[in-house]
Amino acid sequence: MIADALRLIECESPSSDLSALADCAGLVAGLGERLLGAAPERIQVDGRTHLRWRSFDDGPRVLLLGHYDTVWPIGSLARHPATVRDGVLRGPGCVDMKAGLVLAMHALAGRPDRAGVELLITADEEIGSPTSRRLIEEDAAGCVAALVLEAAADDRGALKTARKGIAGYTIDVYGKAAHAGLNPELGVNASVELAHQIVAVAGLGNRDRGTTVTPTVLSGGTAANTVPARARLVIDVRVPDADEAERVDAALKSLRPVLPGARLEVTGGVNRPPMPPEASAGLHRRAIAVAGRLGQPAPAGVAVGGGSDGNFTAAIGVPTLDGLGAIGGGAHADDEHVLVDTMDGRVALVAALIADLRSDS
Repeated sequence: MIADALRLIECESPSSDLSALADCAGLVAGLGERLLGAAPERIQVDGRTHLRWRSFDDGPRVLLLGHYDTVWPIGSLARHPATVRDGVLRGPGCVDMKAGLVLAMHALAGRPDRAGVELLITADEEIGSPTSRRLIEEDAAGCVAALVLEAAADDRGALKTARKGIAGYTIDVYGKAAHAGLNPELGVNASVELAHQIVAVAGLGNRDRGTTVTPTVLSGGTAANTVPARARLVIDVRVPDADEAERVDAALKSLRPVLPGARLEVTGGVNRPPMPPEASAGLHRRAIAVAGRLGQPAPAGVAVGGGSDGNFTAAIGVPTLDGLGAIGGGAHADDEHVLVDTMDGRVALVAALIADLRSDS
């Protein structure tokens, strides 16, 4: 498993690089063919290749979900090489989620057959799954469970039993240019207007409900001696439920300019619906029971702020359990890592959970 993980980590695959993604798709496909005894179905959408292995019968259907794209740009290996030292696997994308892909394949390879199970590995999860969402939802429909091999919630192997919904918005501000020295009063300063809007936007969060509304990227102006005619703000929104999503959406779209002559254009909306605790409750109980039979500690359940493709499967009513992948930490950060001695146990848990779900037939 470690050798397989190192090979995947060393094949850099940032979401934005179609050529790099194609190379990684080939590597993932080859790994799956070796372990599962069959080549995947390759589903290409807008230059991205999603990989699917499935063998359904009349029994319960289980979907395993993962992705091979990462947030790390080409060249990251120079600063963060793929290594194993003192029981820790490191490298860009190791815990999110190339080690998770290896775990999924080895768990599935250990079964007597692949009947009733689909493994779907996508190429765009890190950018919101624009080309794979429909595929995920269609394949999840009718399944008794979606098991997401994203990283565990902590270094003790906690499962992710709830996820916030994610929304993204952009506010474009339109003002009027003027010379900053000769006649600034004739202009409408889009950057000043944006400053007013940032304060308003930052006040829309609700700590008690767990809602965050975060101004992130901002830009404005074209020259040091010109009153800015354009400015832009990008906003990240995380919500625990649909009611909060609707509240924030309505508030953002009702923003009005403060400066006379300024104009606002607000675009965006929900990208990933919330994954509520009830979507995972039954599967979490089963995972605890399975872990007990394996002699493993009961995995805790944790609600997290990040999203995954599990948000989509939960939203269409499919029981979903997330965080079944590698145990470690530092996703998207310089200290990204996987604890090597946990991998065997994780494979055993996933394989046994699949068997337990299939036994309902």
